[in-house]
Amino acid sequence: MTPIQILAVILLAVVIGAGGTWRVQDYRYGKQLAELGKAQALAITEAGNTARLEEQRRQKAVNKEASDAREQNKAATVDAGAADAAGDRLHVEAGKFAANACGDPGATQRGASATRAAMVLSDLLQRADKRAGELAVAYDRARIAGLTCERSYNALSVRAAAQ
Repeated sequence: MTPIQILAVILLAVVIGAGGTWRVQDYRYGKQLAELGKAQALAITEAGNTARLEEQRRQKAVNKEASDAREQNKAATVDAGAADAAGDRLHVEAGKFAANACGDPGATQRGASATRAAMVLSDLLQRADKRAGELAVAYDRARIAGLTCERSYNALSVRAAAQ
């Protein structure tokens, strides 16, 4: 064999060895990539399930707080109705008191200004009580809304802080 033929045989052996090595490595890395793809798909599915469960937990917590707030608003409305009834009774009593003051012979001696003062005070009491009732209803609703918002925020952020 001539030196060129020997060189050609050696070169051919190197090329065949390199090709075989290439195919073996391709098979190994292909297998690793397939395993990584499966692991990644599994991780994505698991992360989606975890996120879905967390979203359901949060929505359930918010729905519970909203339901509690509606119940509290109903209770506040009932309490406001009871307070209005008590205020109406107070207005009736104040009106009776003012009428008695007007009909009192001693009050008539004091003059019409005392009668007017009693009526003005009765009217002032009625208007102040009505306004206080309106403000109480508004503040009750605002308080309930604020506390509901705070509880909802805490329900949503407690789990996030624990992670």
